[in-house]
Amino acid sequence: MTLSADFGTLGLLERENAAIINAALGGAAQELLASFERACAALSLETPVFLTQNDGTLMDSARARRFPVLTFASGPTNSMRGAMLLADEPDAIVVDIGGTTSVLGVLVSGYPRQASGAVDSGGVRTSFRMPDLISLGIGGGSLVMPGEPVKVGPRSVGYELTRLARCFGGDVLTATDVAVALGRTGIGDAARLVALDPRLVDAADARIHADIEDGIDRMKTMRGEVPVVLVGGGAMLVRRPLRGASHTVTPPHAGVANAVGAAAAQVGAEIDRVVAIRPGQRDAVLQALKTATITAACEAGALACTVQVLHVDEFPIPYAAEGMRRVRMKALGDLDPRHARLRTASVREGAGP
Repeated sequence: MTLSADFGTLGLLERENAAIINAALGGAAQELLASFERACAALSLETPVFLTQNDGTLMDSARARRFPVLTFASGPTNSMRGAMLLADEPDAIVVDIGGTTSVLGVLVSGYPRQASGAVDSGGVRTSFRMPDLISLGIGGGSLVMPGEPVKVGPRSVGYELTRLARCFGGDVLTATDVAVALGRTGIGDAARLVALDPRLVDAADARIHADIEDGIDRMKTMRGEVPVVLVGGGAMLVRRPLRGASHTVTPPHAGVANAVGAAAAQVGAEIDRVVAIRPGQRDAVLQALKTATITAACEAGALACTVQVLHVDEFPIPYAAEGMRRVRMKALGDLDPRHARLRTASVREGAGP
């Protein structure tokens, strides 16, 4: 049985909500992972199944079966990790522009910044680890609606872009049509857009950039400009300088940043505990927690000699006894090949995770 204390953070009701959602996902997780394992067996692939978590790290099938809720928002975090690797920008705001939405997150030392408090999941207030993200209704398939002012999104043609967009012979004006008309991409047929009013194209382009700039401003925690990395299939929508960005990078292979992030993911572990730190004992308490975090990472499949403690966050707890602190730590390491082989043997022999 998986308890809320196994993965939840502070907040009793929010933590229990997280446990309920996690339990509700259990059946679907079992079925999904079993299908992956059957597919690997059918293809004679002697490899275990790993999933990415929403902090940008890997977990094996056993952990995924216990904590399916930790895969929430793993797609955007894969894109953020891929953006860091492709652009070599460990501290930046990442804008992942897809077909219907743009997701913005913040990289801190190469990993997604985590939400500091409770988060809403499908309208339910929960308390478990989640990346700090915002979503904007802007993507390659977003509808451009003339008017004063011009609007772009949130309505979108979605997967029907290649059938409905004007550059593909349809009759719907989309953000992709704007990018094609401005010569930013060679997809579709630019000749189909020669009748477009240039003022409408410029106004729609300005609207896209302004909305992205607003999103960047919302993600900042301090004044000043920050690097911005653009990834995703819709990255060609943004080409002008962005207000609030020190510089903007669209790295090579930006359209597959998600796959790059997943392929390069490491194994990690995180602890989030409330401890009493008495005078003179702080170093000893923190060292014990570091040891526990490293041990947890090794148990999750990390190669011991590569594990490092990446983050140590310490917070005082208001209205609690003197010396009470909330301590959050994260450790990361490369996948241990021996762990992968053991997992493969376990599944092949029918022992299960």
